[in-house]
Amino acid sequence: MFEFPEGAPCWVDAMFRDVEGAKTFYGDVLGWTFGESSSEYGNYTQAYSDGKAVAAVVPPMPGVDAPSQWCLYLASADASATAGKVTANGGDVLMGPMQVGSFGTMLIAKEPSGAVFGVWQPGEHKGFEKMGEAGSYAWAEVFTREPAKPDAFLTKVFPYSAERMDDPDAADMDFMVFSAGDPGRPVLGRMKMDDDFPPEVPPYIQVYFGVPDCDEAVSKTQKHGGKLHFGPMDSPFGRFAAVSDPQGAAFAVIDLSTTVGEMPSFG
Repeated sequence: MFEFPEGAPCWVDAMFRDVEGAKTFYGDVLGWTFGESSSEYGNYTQAYSDGKAVAAVVPPMPGVDAPSQWCLYLASADASATAGKVTANGGDVLMGPMQVGSFGTMLIAKEPSGAVFGVWQPGEHKGFEKMGEAGSYAWAEVFTREPAKPDAFLTKVFPYSAERMDDPDAADMDFMVFSAGDPGRPVLGRMKMDDDFPPEVPPYIQVYFGVPDCDEAVSKTQKHGGKLHFGPMDSPFGRFAAVSDPQGAAFAVIDLSTTVGEMPSFG
């Protein structure tokens, strides 16, 4: 079982109008299997990779007309205290804190530039049972046009240390990495959105899922009616691509075993 320090990503889920369609898509692209839906909790359905919990899918609540999107949850020892820090530092609490039976306590929040994220205080449900491998959560990045806002907010809400990427080959890239725990380990990135992003695209958090073959995952995505937005591209962190599923939920796939180039320095 993983130990999640304060502020570390610990879970992801997404809302889909066509849950069965989502199961088919992610079952093929990421190799997931799915458990029984929990009618007591809005037909929340966990996804598994090699029998280990890695994510969940759920239909929208009655009357809710929201786009399909992945939500990243950050670990908290006290969700109510984290909610207070969110509002005190210019963010908004959109839902909760709300206890989910004996599983834990959740809230949904928005950082000052507009990216939405979740907070999870674990009970019986601790979070990912598998991560950093093919078929599971690998990484996440906050994409924003106003980087100073999430940079200040995140380091006040969570006990993060922050380092900016210093790469002479990518001098025009504004990329920050936040670390958590003792000793600190990188848990979250922040990327400034440039003019390549259409103006109608709001700030968001991009979740990366590990795959054994990035190009094959892109091909399967397109076969099912999903879209390729960027890549595939080689990097020192892995070969990755940004895609969206047929219902519009954006995410990225990354082959962590295929790395090209030297790791950039941070300072």
